[in-house]
Amino acid sequence: MKVLFMDIKIFFANMDMLEAFESYRDDSGKALEIVKYPYDYDEKRVRNDEVFETDFQKALRENSPDFVFSFNFLPVISKVCNKEGVIYVSWIYDNPENLLYSYQVINKCNIVCMFDSGQYELFRKNRIETVEYLPLAASTKRLDKMIPGKDEIDKYSADISFVGSLYTERKQYYDEIAPKVNPYTLGYMDGLIRAQLQVDGMNFIEQCLTPEIVDDIQKASNLYIYPDSAETLEYLFANYIINRQATILERKEILTMIGEKYPLKLYTYKQNNAFAPKGVENMGPADYFEVMPYVFKLSKINLNITLRSIQRAIPLRCFDILGAGGFLLTNFQTDFLRHFVPDEDYVYYESRADLMDKIGYYLNHDEERQAIARNAHDKIMRENTFDVRVGQILEMVKSRLNK
Repeated sequence: MKVLFMDIKIFFANMDMLEAFESYRDDSGKALEIVKYPYDYDEKRVRNDEVFETDFQKALRENSPDFVFSFNFLPVISKVCNKEGVIYVSWIYDNPENLLYSYQVINKCNIVCMFDSGQYELFRKNRIETVEYLPLAASTKRLDKMIPGKDEIDKYSADISFVGSLYTERKQYYDEIAPKVNPYTLGYMDGLIRAQLQVDGMNFIEQCLTPEIVDDIQKASNLYIYPDSAETLEYLFANYIINRQATILERKEILTMIGEKYPLKLYTYKQNNAFAPKGVENMGPADYFEVMPYVFKLSKINLNITLRSIQRAIPLRCFDILGAGGFLLTNFQTDFLRHFVPDEDYVYYESRADLMDKIGYYLNHDEERQAIARNAHDKIMRENTFDVRVGQILEMVKSRLNK
């Protein structure tokens, strides 16, 4: 079987996935034939790009792959694959991802693998039959090779660590529109955020946006949906503006709360250096390949506070923590229950008070904490590696080819 692999460097998992494709052997020991196609991701050109479309069509005809693979769904690739009758497998890597609402998603060539079961069920409920559920993964082969030495132990050991964005280093739509919307709209959005921060496991922001609120936000933001897209303004504003603001507040408040009682190392973008409350040591960004695995291995507790637009899914950060053999303490996410056992593979908190209680407990119960981390690592290695996911994707492709 031959795969044309879209080599997109900006996706962290790109290298691990390519290695998994290269390592694959079928029951007879036969390897995949892999054609790498370098792709320079540009948001302005992922819907339509005449130059790329011509070149890509030529590449498909010259190589005759059984399927094309990329992270995230790229409409311009689907458009060409559909014309050429080539299966296009995309594995969603980001959330929110407005490209999923492109009209191209219904093309018969597509196998769109979604890592959020809630999003998958929503699309299926609306009779989009080109989608499948596929959680993210970790490369235990790569992570297990990274054995900390004295320098790493001295530098990255910590009681508690959080690796992630505070989202204040990106475009701040909420802050931009706040002075422009009417006071009722601003109060409504602030109230929604405060209500949502009391609830994990479901997100109700989109459903609570009334036509009047949406109209006011649109006038203030000047944001519009693409003409070739089925996304709604409610989805756009809920996920790119309000849920992002909720995440900013939640992460800052939780990190500040923890820092008042326990030392915490924060690994985030340099633009967030001004955020340094008591007890929180801002370490700057952690390189995904060179630093992050050591942080996960050497922190007694690795914290996860999920981006609020990810409704049910397990974030990539969590797979990386567990795959590195780290102990994970996370907010509740429904999809964890599909693949892992609470208090056996990971621990989740139900409230901020519960979070503080569990931090105190697991910092003082080393053997129990370490046993949970070992269980999770072994489960990742057996069931949730990129090698496993490649096998699952190939089964989807074979099923489609045999229809």
